[in-house]
This record gives sequence, C-alpha cells and structure tokens, in this order.
Amino acid sequence: MSDDSAWSLIRVRMSAHDAHYGGNLVDGARLLALFGDVATELLVRFDGDEGLFASYDDVQFLAPVYAGDYIEARGRILQRGNRSRAMEFEAWKVIAARTDISASAAEIVEPPLLVCRARGTCVAPKRAGA
Repeated sequence: MSDDSAWSLIRVRMSAHDAHYGGNLVDGARLLALFGDVATELLVRFDGDEGLFASYDDVQFLAPVYAGDYIEARGRILQRGNRSRAMEFEAWKVIAARTDISASAAEIVEPPLLVCRARGTCVAPKRAGA
C-alpha cells in the first residue's frame, strides 16, 4: 500500500463520440466519468476493492473541453474514515485540438489548463473479519 496523498492519473483523448454539444464541445459528465475511473483505481490500490462512489461534494467546470483534446484526470485520497474515502479530483487539458488550422492539428498546452475540479466521497466495503 502506498501513500494516500499520492496522485493517481489517467490521460485520455476526447473523441467525437464524447462531443455532446455544438462546436464539438464535450459534456461535463464525461469528465466526471474519468474521475470515477480514477476513484476506482485509488480504491483498488488502497483497499483492494473497487468500492462505490457515494457523492460529489463540489464540482467546478472551469474551461471548455473539445473533441480531440487530451485530458489528464488526477485524483487522490484526502481523508480515510472507517469505510469512507474523501477524495479530490482535477482534470487538466494537456493537448488542445486545433481544428481552426486543420482537422488533425493539435498543440501542447503549456502550462496545462485546469478544466474541472471536484471533491467527492467513495465507500470501500468492510473487509471480512474486520
């Protein structure tokens, strides 16, 4: 088991399938789904079980995300209760699609752009015999 404060992350390219609005704008729910994947990994790493996402305490969408953008979703455990795990999440745009130049153009976003942050609570199951 490693340090709870360590960040876990995944990097994903948003596809045309993720675009939900005009102009290829990605639905914010897609970012929350990424946070759910990060939370699952954290629970497996620290509790040996996928657990369940119980609630979000706060969600802030800070910048738009478009099909073709690369998003790095990060999360970490802030606090451990008996079964609850308070977590925080961030989504950063690390590559931006540049469809204004061509259909396949993109650029590195330096420094990365924070597009969403959230806090939530997950629940790990009680271990047998505990």
